[in-house]
Amino acid sequence: MKATTLIGILIGIVSIFGAFLWEGGTIDALFMLPALVIVLGGTFAAAIAGTSWEQFKKFPSLIRLAFFPEKYNTTEIINQIVAFSAISRREGILKLEQRVKNAKHPYLRKFIEVCIDGGDPDTLDQIATLEINGLNNRHNQNISLFTKMGGYSPTMGIIGTVLGLISTLASAGSEPNVLIHHIATAFIATMWGIFLANIVWLPIADKLRYLHNEELVLVNIILEGVQAIQVGEIPVVIQARLISALPIKEQNKILAGSHARYVSPDSATKIYSAKEQNPQVQSNE
Repeated sequence: MKATTLIGILIGIVSIFGAFLWEGGTIDALFMLPALVIVLGGTFAAAIAGTSWEQFKKFPSLIRLAFFPEKYNTTEIINQIVAFSAISRREGILKLEQRVKNAKHPYLRKFIEVCIDGGDPDTLDQIATLEINGLNNRHNQNISLFTKMGGYSPTMGIIGTVLGLISTLASAGSEPNVLIHHIATAFIATMWGIFLANIVWLPIADKLRYLHNEELVLVNIILEGVQAIQVGEIPVVIQARLISALPIKEQNKILAGSHARYVSPDSATKIYSAKEQNPQVQSNE
């Protein structure tokens, strides 16, 4: 399920605020504008000051990415790599020029195009290293933004509490209702600071880190597959190598779907396999 982050945050909101209402609290008591302004405004201000405006502008898109991440099908990508390897081995890598436009991942298309353009293994390795380093830097900056906000938010809550207590002491001797209002504002600021840090900002940072690790594994699988295509390894060996990066259950599903030998439904893979078994078999292409 893609929206696990959103579901988790909603469960947290319902659990925490639901328990508060269960104990006899009221919603109005939670939503005090001064406390929210201190916590949210202070957190955003610190995040902007601690990074850059260009980085902070990504905030809405990163929230959307954490809630609804784009999901690539690793099995389909491996299948396509094996199909490409069969075509390349039989007809040459230049035959992939038209097919690579339908690649199921941008990095698969880019790495194959490097090979088609005549790049040697060292060139491919250098380009892939630069791409992976750039991927790491971009993603770590995005993760760091929310990690920092998770640290700033409780501190802003404490600042709100201190300001509320100052107002409380300054109102000493006033009507009891005035004192109660200032005390409530003080504690509400702390609550929002801790709540936003532990239910929103830090979980989003963890989700972005999880997505980063997933993408890094997939990019390395793609690179391993393209390198194998480049040196002309046979499809069944490429398949065995690539699926080794997956959990054993997923490996078994792939092998079962391909009858433990043929992964791709692409006719090129089947024709290649038939030729391996019987050199007399001719292609209809």
